[in-house]
Amino acid sequence: MDDMTQLRPYRGVAAPQRLAERRRRFLQAGLDLLGETYDELTVRAICRRSGIATRHFYEAFIDKDEFVAAVFDSVIGEIATTTQAAVAAVPGPEQNRAGITNLVRTIADDARIGKLLFDPQLSNAVLVRKRAELGGFFAVLAGQHAQTVLNQQDSDQIKALAHFIVGGVNQTLHGWLAGSIALSREELIDFLTALLDTFPDPGRG
Repeated sequence: MDDMTQLRPYRGVAAPQRLAERRRRFLQAGLDLLGETYDELTVRAICRRSGIATRHFYEAFIDKDEFVAAVFDSVIGEIATTTQAAVAAVPGPEQNRAGITNLVRTIADDARIGKLLFDPQLSNAVLVRKRAELGGFFAVLAGQHAQTVLNQQDSDQIKALAHFIVGGVNQTLHGWLAGSIALSREELIDFLTALLDTFPDPGRG
């Protein structure tokens, strides 16, 4: 297929929209498959689940590693967007609860997401790497939130607090999903919110 054919509208749908829809279906299929099995993904299985021909997979992704990374990044991007929106929608004193509530409900309402982020049996090499990078990403977001709440410039104390919070919340969520923490969803939200609300201003001497 030449470039002009790919760019032409098809059944009234322009090429960019077709490509975006295929990508969305591929990513959804990847999340489904990663959430259902510990077997190694295959392009054939991804295409079968998405209902899209194999040739279109390689138009969207270089290989399976890029695909798995894209699935992970799409999930994290959605969590970051919805959490930031939830926090921004409420007054300062309510922001910790809003952020934790969105995070807990997201992973509790969709078991695929919890498995993708925390299940150690899902040991795809790309996922292991992306999970390792995730702490730093959320620490940046937490640091930005702390700067806003505390009305301070970025500092090593803010960074230390952000990494501490992210590491603690991450391990707590992992334990909760694994069943080693027997709290209800609302009890977990209350507990984590109470902990976050007790952190002192790191700028105070």
